[in-house]
Amino acid sequence: MENETFNPVGWFEIYVNNMQRATSFYETILQTKLEELPTPSEDTTYQMYSFPSNMTSYGSGGTLVKMEGFNAGGNSTIIYFVSEDCSIEEARIVDAGGKIFKPKMSIGEYGFIVLATDTEGNMFGIHSLK
Repeated sequence: MENETFNPVGWFEIYVNNMQRATSFYETILQTKLEELPTPSEDTTYQMYSFPSNMTSYGSGGTLVKMEGFNAGGNSTIIYFVSEDCSIEEARIVDAGGKIFKPKMSIGEYGFIVLATDTEGNMFGIHSLK
């Protein structure tokens, strides 16, 4: 990978306090199904639900994570989900239990974004070219 251009994010985790509520929120706004990942050990202090992705390909896949001792919200990293037109997902956010922080806005030649908070207090973005 020395001279290749690649996306630098290899994985993401969004920490949540209520897995059922958070899973329902993201499934509703993204119109997708998250799947429970088995824990790699007998540790029952956490659970993970995965966003659809190709786990054998390099690039960003990720999960919702509930772990004892790590609360949701208050972090400073924003994940942007890809969209055809971010106003479509924006229209689902409030009804799914989230809050709009910044409605669809232009970021110039790079397209458009929406910033919102999920049911757990995590800020996230949605990006589209139109």
